[in-house]
Amino acid sequence: MLSVNTLETFYGKIQALKGVTLHVDSGRVVCILGANGAGKTTLVNNISGIVECQKGAIEFNGERIENVLPERIVKLGISQVPQGRLVFPDLTVIENLRIGAFSRGDDEINSDLERLYTFFPILKERRSQYGKTLSGGEQQMLAIARALMSKPKLLLMDEPSLGLSPIFTKTIFGIISRLNGEGMTILLVEQNAKLAMKVSHFGYVLETGKIVLEGNSQTLMGDEAVKRSYLGG
Repeated sequence: MLSVNTLETFYGKIQALKGVTLHVDSGRVVCILGANGAGKTTLVNNISGIVECQKGAIEFNGERIENVLPERIVKLGISQVPQGRLVFPDLTVIENLRIGAFSRGDDEINSDLERLYTFFPILKERRSQYGKTLSGGEQQMLAIARALMSKPKLLLMDEPSLGLSPIFTKTIFGIISRLNGEGMTILLVEQNAKLAMKVSHFGYVLETGKIVLEGNSQTLMGDEAVKRSYLGG
């Protein structure tokens, strides 16, 4: 479904990505592990068109998409849950969700809202509240639901557990598993390596802009370097 090939990205003279190559197969959850500053968010933003890359290729379902405008990326079937949630604070929950469907021209938006409420019942209760009045965990649920309103084929998730309590983190990862169980393909960027590898099929380790390790998630969990650096082993 998604192929990233020898991607290079610069911020001025600083090179953030140094020849990154990875693949995401349909119906799978693929995680990207790495410390702060490794280039994880840059990679996700390259895929979603928010940040331009200077070299390399990104293909989605056989179509080249590097440096394509973000709105076109969404219409092709890729939606992003950004780091830090970034909900619209002065819009209500329902208004945030409807913005997520901006690229759609069908008559199924209301029925899709009801379906999402089965994933996120708290959002139905809070649907008239402003985004800024929600807790951090509720905002994360709103960010995920907003991304799903575009009916994506591929969901990009950038640090979904960041700043959340253990209870909300468990809830969010339960939602990830449920979404994948219903066929959603997910590229997951996450610092909580244990949870990320439990819900994913395949993983990549990114260090200072380079992929230094990749493999089946269960295999990576047993790797001594991964355990030492990310699992506290």
